[in-house]
Amino acid sequence: MSVLGCGSRWCGRPLSRCLAVVARGPECDAEQMIVKTEYTDIPLAGQPMRTFVAAPAAEGEYRGIWCYSDIFQLSPPLLRTCMRLAGYGFVVAAPEIYRRIEPLGTVLPFDDAGRTRGQLDAAKTAVADFDADCRAGLDWLSKHPKVARGKIGAIGFCIGGHLAFRAAFQPDVRATVCYYGTGIHDGKLGKDADAGSLARAREIRGELLMIFGTKDPHVPEAGRETMDRALRVSGVRYRTLLYPAEHAFTRDEGPRYDPEATDLAFAETIQLFRKVFGDEER
Repeated sequence: MSVLGCGSRWCGRPLSRCLAVVARGPECDAEQMIVKTEYTDIPLAGQPMRTFVAAPAAEGEYRGIWCYSDIFQLSPPLLRTCMRLAGYGFVVAAPEIYRRIEPLGTVLPFDDAGRTRGQLDAAKTAVADFDADCRAGLDWLSKHPKVARGKIGAIGFCIGGHLAFRAAFQPDVRATVCYYGTGIHDGKLGKDADAGSLARAREIRGELLMIFGTKDPHVPEAGRETMDRALRVSGVRYRTLLYPAEHAFTRDEGPRYDPEATDLAFAETIQLFRKVFGDEER
């Protein structure tokens, strides 16, 4: 298992310098990116898929990122993450993952009742339905007027990390970042007995970044090693980054939030997307 990182915990270089170099380039002289946001309802059979979209306000073509939430759907922390990512030159679209079950606009609270409800919603959703919504969402994103042709990536958190991993099976997804993706190592996703995601890793054509906290009980060391073995055998171009943090360490509400680990992982995320897509749109 590879353990990589940068910043004050590892290499000694000031975190502000690491982030500036990754985000703005060596000279750090790019103009500030202003972001606009909106909700759109993607028309699908049954209930539409409500999607939060954050994009640069300036005219131009940008990279498109399909972003999966955790079990709580489009919570304020997830929206802030989308807006932050959009500020670096991306069109970020985050769907409601339980569109077949919950009313439009449902955001589950960060408490025991919300957690239980989110887990039950996941258990009622077939993996094939998650996959179908993914394909529909990617098709919609690829036609967005501000998304450059052929520049589509994916990102996700918790269950969304697993969904992003599966999004990487799609041939047009060129880069994917999975934050503490649950169930990848043991096949647990939705109401299927085994999603079989690791067994399909060979289908991933783009680059993959796997991010975990070493204190995460949902993805223990043995689970990370299982993923690492399978990904090595598959031939996927991937890296695994570990941080001394807990599950959901990027969620900026609650006691598990780790600002430094979040910033370091975010810098790596931006670096991967810009390396894969190039920087010509900025």
